[in-house]
Amino acid sequence: MNNTAAAAEALIKGIVAKIGSQTKVDVAVCPTFTALDAASKALKGSTVKLGAQNMYTKASGAYTGEIAADMLKEFDCSYVILGHSERREYFKESNEFINEKVKAVLAAGMKPILCVGEKLEEREAGKTISLVSEQTEKGLAGISKEDAENVVIAYEPVWAIGTGKTATPEMAQEVHAEIRKVLSNLFGAETAESMQILYGGSMKPENADALLKEKDIDGGLIGGASLKADSFAALVESAQKLS
Repeated sequence: MNNTAAAAEALIKGIVAKIGSQTKVDVAVCPTFTALDAASKALKGSTVKLGAQNMYTKASGAYTGEIAADMLKEFDCSYVILGHSERREYFKESNEFINEKVKAVLAAGMKPILCVGEKLEEREAGKTISLVSEQTEKGLAGISKEDAENVVIAYEPVWAIGTGKTATPEMAQEVHAEIRKVLSNLFGAETAESMQILYGGSMKPENADALLKEKDIDGGLIGGASLKADSFAALVESAQKLS
């Protein structure tokens, strides 16, 4: 929940000026709903895609305050973030509800970014792998192998978001490898290898190279470092070196 439409437009124009013509890696920005129109216009002619931070399951109706797929597609949204840790914690979204959203996004022809991750107390209790595996399996329940190829997974250790703490590359890789195993069990090894698994725990220019060198870390779901064009562009450049 950052930036007015005007501020988002200025930020995105700065990003486009730096990396808006590169084609080596996939890049998307996901501003708040009120900035989607300005963002869509600022991205015209660039290779940077547009995404939204959430979406409701229904196409229309008496769901005051919610946003439907067609409303996002009107602004050429390609991605939708679903099941972010803050949606799970503050708005009590369940794995089953998030699964409904994943299906709705896919049915609308967009790509869901399914977020999974554990809190500090869950990590300390040794529940990381079982919890993240469960979130992945339930979030993708009933998804076909063909549709799975359009799903992006984002692992976000909740304890590392906005705290300045970061999982070591080895810690992050361990969880990413387990997510890849879950995907392989669900959809087969070939599909699992083709699916992108992003790291979403305070990735920034200082640690991006080390994180992105790990075998199963395919990119980043960027938070604070995305609020400045320079740092965001630096992260894209880190990814380009390994593409």
